[in-house]
Amino acid sequence: MDVGLLKAFLEVYRSRHFGHAAKNLFISQSAVSARIRQLEDELGVKLFTRDRNNIELTTAGKRFLIYAENILNTWNRARQEIAIPEGIDILLSIAALPSLWDIFLENWLSWVHKNNTATALQADVMRTDSLMRNLLDGTLDLGFVFDPPKTPRLLVKELIPVPLIMVSSKKNISAEEAVKDDYIFVDWGTSFSMIHARQHPDIPAPKLRANVGRIALSFLGRCGGAAYLPEAMVNDQLNSTLFRVEDAPIIHKDAYAIYSKTSSKQETIEKVLSWFDKA
Repeated sequence: MDVGLLKAFLEVYRSRHFGHAAKNLFISQSAVSARIRQLEDELGVKLFTRDRNNIELTTAGKRFLIYAENILNTWNRARQEIAIPEGIDILLSIAALPSLWDIFLENWLSWVHKNNTATALQADVMRTDSLMRNLLDGTLDLGFVFDPPKTPRLLVKELIPVPLIMVSSKKNISAEEAVKDDYIFVDWGTSFSMIHARQHPDIPAPKLRANVGRIALSFLGRCGGAAYLPEAMVNDQLNSTLFRVEDAPIIHKDAYAIYSKTSSKQETIEKVLSWFDKA
C-alpha cells in the first residue's frame, strides 16, 4: 500500500478539512482528494462523510483509523531501523510523560548515551494512552509512566519513588495558608489526588489546574503561589525564588518503566534500566 494514501487519510482526519490537509502535506487539494478516493477504492468503503465543511469519519473510517496509524508507525520505524549508521547496533525508541522527563529522565538519557555507544536513541513525549498503544503495536520499545498498566503483554519495572514537595513563592507560609492563597493544583494522578484530598478536604478552587509540572513551575515564577512539585525539579530554586512549605508532608509518587514481554531488545532495555538500580 502507498503510505502517501495513509498520510492523506490521517491528515484529513486530524484537520477535518481537505484544504488544511493539503497545506500540511505540501500538495494540492485535488491531490489530497484523489488520494482519498484511491484509498476508498482499494478498501471498497467510504472513509469520510462530507457535509459542506463538516468532514467526519464513517464507521468504516473509524475502524480503519487504528490500522492506518499502526501501518504508518511501523513504516516509519522500519525506515529508522534500516537507516541507523554504521557502528550502531540497535535503535531504542523511548517515550515518557512530559513531567517524567523533567524529573529524572534527562539525566538517565545522558547516561544511556554515554554508556551505550552502539545504541541510537529516539526520545519522545507521549500521553499514557498513545504510549501504551505504541508499546503494544511494537512501534515503541520502552515507556515511562506513573500508573502501571494491567496487561500481561507488558513487563513493569518499578523505579525510584518521586518525592513531591509543596513549595511556595512566599517564605514561612503554612500548608493551610498555601492551599487557600493562589494555589496551583498539579494533577499527579489518582493516588496523589486521593492523598491530597485527605490532607486538604476543604480546599477552595485553585487558581490554576495543570497536569504538567513544568507549567506549574513556570506559572509560579511569573505569578507566584504554591504547588506540589517534584523535589528534583525545584532544587535549584529552593531558598531563592521558591520556599519549602515545611508543614506540608512529602507525597511520594511511584514511577514505572514498561516494555513488551516479546521485545527482541529486552536485553538492551534491561541494561539501560540498570541505572535506576544504582540511583
